[in-house]
Amino acid sequence: MQNIDTSPLEKLRAYLETADLGEDGRLPPERELAEALDMGRTVLRKALATLQGQGLVWRHVGKGTFMGERPVASATDINALVLRTNPMEVMAARLAFEPEIARLAAANATGSQINDMRACAQKCRQAPTWRQYEHYDNRLHRSLGEATQNALLLALLDTMTTVRRAVTWSRRRDKPDRPPRDHHSFEQHDRILEAVAARDGQAAADAMRTHLRTVEQNLRESLGN
Repeated sequence: MQNIDTSPLEKLRAYLETADLGEDGRLPPERELAEALDMGRTVLRKALATLQGQGLVWRHVGKGTFMGERPVASATDINALVLRTNPMEVMAARLAFEPEIARLAAANATGSQINDMRACAQKCRQAPTWRQYEHYDNRLHRSLGEATQNALLLALLDTMTTVRRAVTWSRRRDKPDRPPRDHHSFEQHDRILEAVAARDGQAAADAMRTHLRTVEQNLRESLGN
C-alpha cells in the first residue's frame, strides 16, 4: 500500500475518536467527510484504506464505511441476528464468550498490546461524552480479542460487537452526558488488565465475568426487568 502523509491520516484518526456517529457506526459519505476534514477525496480514500488495513474501519459496497473491523457474517446475516435477538440475549452471549477471551489474552498478549489496552482504559476515564466512552470501551474489548492471537475468535467477537451496537447501544441514556467519575467500569477494567499483565488467566476471566455481570444488572434496570 502506498504511504500517505501523516497529517491527513492523523486528522482522520482524530475525527473518528470524537465523531458522534450513528448507532451503526457509519461514517458520513466521502464527499461530506472530505469537506469536513478539508482534504481531497483521493487523500481521504488512501487514509481510509490505511485504517481499514488496521481494522479500524470497514467498507460495505453500496452502504458506506463503518467504524470497527468487518464482521465475519454478512450484513444481511447481521441484520437477521439483530431482528431475532434482544439485549439480554446479547449479554448472555457476552458472558459465555468474553471471559474466555480475557483468559487467552492473559496467556498471549504482547507488551505493546497491554500498553494499548491501558491507553484505552485511560481514555474511557477521560471521555467527555458517553459516545466517546463507548468508542474506547469497544476498543478496549477488541484489544483483548486481538491479544488472544486467534483470528477466528477475533472475527466472532467483531460480529457479536456489531450486533451489540445495534441491539444494546440503541437505548437512550439518562443524564449525565458523560460517565460519572466513579463509573463501575473504570476499576473493573483495571482489574481485568492487571490480571492480563500478570499472566493470570483465571483472574482475568473472573474479572471480566464480574464486569459483565455489572453491565448486565445495569441493563436490566434500564429496561425495567
